[in-house]
Amino acid sequence: MPISSVPSAIFSQMINTGSVPPPPLRSIPRLKIPKQINYGQLEALYHIRSIHHSWSSCPAVSAHSAIIKQYPNIFLHKKTRLPKILQQEPKRKSSDARAGSQYQSDDSHNIAVHIRKAHGGYALYGTKGSIETFEEFLHILKKQPVKRTTHEHNIVWKTLKTVPDLASQLNDEHLKTLSKKIVSETWVKGSIVFGNDGFYVILKGLARPYTASCENLNEENDLPDSITPQISAVFDESLNTTPPAEIFLPPVASVLTQWSTFGTLEVTPDLELETRPLSVVTEEDCEILKIPAKDYANLKLEKAKLENIQKMKLIRKCPYYEEWPTLSICELTALIKWKKFPAGHVIVESGNIISFVAYINYGYCKIYRTIIGLVKLPSNKVKKTRKLVYMGKLKEKESFGEISVLLQVPFSCTIIAGNDVEMAIIEDKDLFDATNLD
Repeated sequence: MPISSVPSAIFSQMINTGSVPPPPLRSIPRLKIPKQINYGQLEALYHIRSIHHSWSSCPAVSAHSAIIKQYPNIFLHKKTRLPKILQQEPKRKSSDARAGSQYQSDDSHNIAVHIRKAHGGYALYGTKGSIETFEEFLHILKKQPVKRTTHEHNIVWKTLKTVPDLASQLNDEHLKTLSKKIVSETWVKGSIVFGNDGFYVILKGLARPYTASCENLNEENDLPDSITPQISAVFDESLNTTPPAEIFLPPVASVLTQWSTFGTLEVTPDLELETRPLSVVTEEDCEILKIPAKDYANLKLEKAKLENIQKMKLIRKCPYYEEWPTLSICELTALIKWKKFPAGHVIVESGNIISFVAYINYGYCKIYRTIIGLVKLPSNKVKKTRKLVYMGKLKEKESFGEISVLLQVPFSCTIIAGNDVEMAIIEDKDLFDATNLD
């Protein structure tokens, strides 16, 4: 009996697939044991069930009740933590706080307090923490600078930054360097502190500006620790009587209190004693911080030397200057000024005579060449247009502008700052003045 085509095809397919190896065995994934089930209690529950099946004498009612009673124990319950009850302690006003508030309210009309705040001084009644910090600051200044720790140097530096007269004259770098060398000095009542050799900050005590009238009074009365009001009498011949004497009292605003400053950071020559410039006389024992003018002058000198070395290295690394003599490069460094340009700033425009020679310290500049091209218009006309074509870039330790400045010829390219660029520049007038002197 002939076999139809469909069963024969199925039969041939079965024969062909018989030689195909079975698929590879796959490992059964491990079951994750839930964390919320107590398996010890679950095993005890199963033990109750097995006892009920093995002992027919055990009644079903008692086994059922035992299972129902044991069933909730197989689940683990998370312990809920209740928030702590915060007990608010009653606030009590101390006698010092009440006294401080009373004094502060009494000084609300004291003009000296407002003057001190207007000049950047600290409040008369500070918090306890600020007093402790100030006492620590005084204790640190009594140490020799070499015996201070890094943390103590930072405390001195950060405290001096809060003095407005110092922050306005010294940058952060100079102030940090000087703070590692300064100490405080103790001056007794009636001492004369001359401010010609440094910059002084009063930390404790009171002082007044020193004048020649104060010196005369002190010599006459032989009381160096007190200042007597100056009395002057004016006689008029046309009058039969002498007018009453006029009393000149020093103004209250001239009193130097805590954080007041006097003196100078510039080195000044010794002047005559009669003038007594930049000097004060102490009215009580004072703690005064001194920044010597010579230390500041040495600091500026060291910074100028380091800056000149940096300028010389910059010029030396630029092309065309590698074989220059050191003396010629030193003459150029004396004329250099630092200047910064933001990204996208057009430094030089083609067709103009550049007014300075530039040496790139960091950053880069893009160079563009102006090209005149022809553009075809829809009306079959041609129009001339100017386009900027990118030619390359100037990198660090490269220079430009020498030919345009020396020969006074227009610059052939447009230079745009690619990012924030710092350059050492020499202006053309300074360069020509140095050339004329030579």
